[in-house]
Amino acid sequence: MQIYADNAATTKTSRTAIDAMLPYMDQIYGNPSSLHSVGQAANEALTKARQEIADCLGCEAREIYITSGGSEADNQALRSAAYFGAKKGKKHLISTAFEHHAILHTLDQLKEEGFEVTLLDVHENGYVTPEEVAAAIREDTALVSVMFANNEIGSVQPIAEIGAVCREKGVLFHTDAVQAVGHIAMQVKAMNIDMLSLSAHKFHGPKGVGVLYARRGVPLRSLINGGAQERGKRAGTENMPAIMGMAAALKEACANIPKNTEHLTAMRDKLIQGLSKIPHSVLNGDPVKRLPGNVHFCFEGIEGESLLLLLDAKGICASSGSACTSGSLDPSHVLLAIGRPHEIAHGSLRLSLSEENTMEEVDYMIETIPQVVEYLRNMSPVWRDLQEGRRTYVIQ
Repeated sequence: MQIYADNAATTKTSRTAIDAMLPYMDQIYGNPSSLHSVGQAANEALTKARQEIADCLGCEAREIYITSGGSEADNQALRSAAYFGAKKGKKHLISTAFEHHAILHTLDQLKEEGFEVTLLDVHENGYVTPEEVAAAIREDTALVSVMFANNEIGSVQPIAEIGAVCREKGVLFHTDAVQAVGHIAMQVKAMNIDMLSLSAHKFHGPKGVGVLYARRGVPLRSLINGGAQERGKRAGTENMPAIMGMAAALKEACANIPKNTEHLTAMRDKLIQGLSKIPHSVLNGDPVKRLPGNVHFCFEGIEGESLLLLLDAKGICASSGSACTSGSLDPSHVLLAIGRPHEIAHGSLRLSLSEENTMEEVDYMIETIPQVVEYLRNMSPVWRDLQEGRRTYVIQ
């Protein structure tokens, strides 16, 4: 048995997305900017895809800007708001300590350019409150950026309420919704969102394509200069196969959110219940206000890398955190942000499910993971010290 439980890293491209892509490789292959009939056929398809994406988000088609993915969309949103704010003397930016590195690294660069950044602390359940956002906003605040759902521990933020605070204060509000779009129903207008980032490969679309939603009137700065594509805000010939696959995958995902949420939540809660029985383990993130398919634990006395390798040998594909930092030996900044000590953060496991997973697979994971944890602990001198009282347990 092989179980794929790393859907937060990427999802399998759906048959719906593949079927939508194929005609734009060998039939409707024109450049949408070309004036001839072949090019205009592609342009018509691009217009339709943009409208379908907009319908899923509850916005206008002209507010949808195609990007190469979530990281580019995050970069463009932050830089656009920062430079626009600077023209008005506003050089203060607000975000949280457990954002994706596409946000945090961009903020680091903006700090080097003279911007001031406030990173809000997150509570142990991975939650930031609208009141905390309101208290951090100043007269010179240009932007607030809070991720919709955390990519590691799955905690879902009160986005509509945070957006309302920003709207009242006259501050632009961006959310990195890469993990949420296609899994949580959202209407950007009703949620007071000015800018939103998404990536197709998180909801069974192709890799290398995404969207930046920017509310009409929000000034965007182009990161890529050249042609006039995306209304002059993102140069480069459009990747039509990927765009069509993204639109088809998003439409299918949004239509199935109620059904998928019920299925995923049942599997998630059963998995949490089963793994919680492992001694000296702790669930990371809020048990309820989390993505329907996210399960994230820390196990004391083991290393996450060893756990992943042994689970893979037993047919379980999982991760210890963000795939974007899988080569790093440092503990997860997300886990450190919610207060987990370094030695505990190293022993983490993220299981991210999709609608293709089954209860039988959940049962297998509940049976297998405790066995692997016990095996690793029996080999660990740290665990021996804990059991013999030479060290004190951190997780009770």
